[in-house]
Amino acid sequence: MSEVLMEIKDLSKYFTVDTNFFGKPTSILKAVDGISFTINKGEAFGLVGESGCGKTTLGKILVNLHSPTGGKILFEGQDLTALNENQRRTYCKDIQMIFQDPYASLNPRMTVGDIIAEPIIINKLLPPDKVEERVTYLLNCVGLAQHQRNRYPHEFSGGQRQRVGIARALAVEPKLIVCDEPVSALDVSIQAQVLNLLADLKDEFGLTYLFIAHGLNVVKHVSDRVGVMYLGKMVEIAPKRELYSNPLHPYTQALLSAIPITDPERKKQRIILEGDVPSPINPPDGCRFCSRCFKEMPECKESAPELKEVSPGHWVACYLFA
Repeated sequence: MSEVLMEIKDLSKYFTVDTNFFGKPTSILKAVDGISFTINKGEAFGLVGESGCGKTTLGKILVNLHSPTGGKILFEGQDLTALNENQRRTYCKDIQMIFQDPYASLNPRMTVGDIIAEPIIINKLLPPDKVEERVTYLLNCVGLAQHQRNRYPHEFSGGQRQRVGIARALAVEPKLIVCDEPVSALDVSIQAQVLNLLADLKDEFGLTYLFIAHGLNVVKHVSDRVGVMYLGKMVEIAPKRELYSNPLHPYTQALLSAIPITDPERKKQRIILEGDVPSPINPPDGCRFCSRCFKEMPECKESAPELKEVSPGHWVACYLFA
């Protein structure tokens, strides 16, 4: 049985959108609403869903960029939500993030070498005379040359900048890396290179990934298990092969039907979802997908289905499998 590195229990994050005259919230956006799942040590857990479903917010909570509204985050058995700010900082180096926009996440006034060296120096991981050697090693690991360490971020291409971001995340020897759509801002030809690099680094450094992406076609190449989010809720979790061969939730089926196929002679039935995504400020009382679901039942509008295990390792939140 795999060892659990991180366990997320009923995690929520609400944002106040509007307040009344007395400063009390009158409008609340439920970005993440009662999410629960585990990430095993050494695996790549893919997290997919439409824009605005709360994927990035969830990732930022895990790296302490947002404070959760409720729930627990157990990392190696330690509840991070129960720690104060100073205690939580000791775990920051163990959980790093690779951001979606490589240019916006790098300081334009610092050279690439200084960007990678900074977390090593701040965390006092190496003696000062060993830092340069470590930076050179990390540059080589991500496919960059030593002479490039004195260049600034604007002197690199998008793919190279993302490699710098990966090297910076590796600098503090993390145990978990949150990859927030790390290839969505890159050209298609470069995306494959970065995905292969992440896969190689996972094996070389024994890393664990939470890989956030829009589409199931991207996470298919790097993930061991996949979770599907919709409007702040987790609707399905399964091993990669099981999810792609036997999707149970109607939303997952619709996402898979949207993946392009390369064989022109093969016909594929596309599931077109009708209607608009409900507002996360005022979500429906029942299943949040029922207004767009092609398999809607009366009970779907009454209450939200719970995430249940319908087969070993395959979890789904749908009344079709209650």
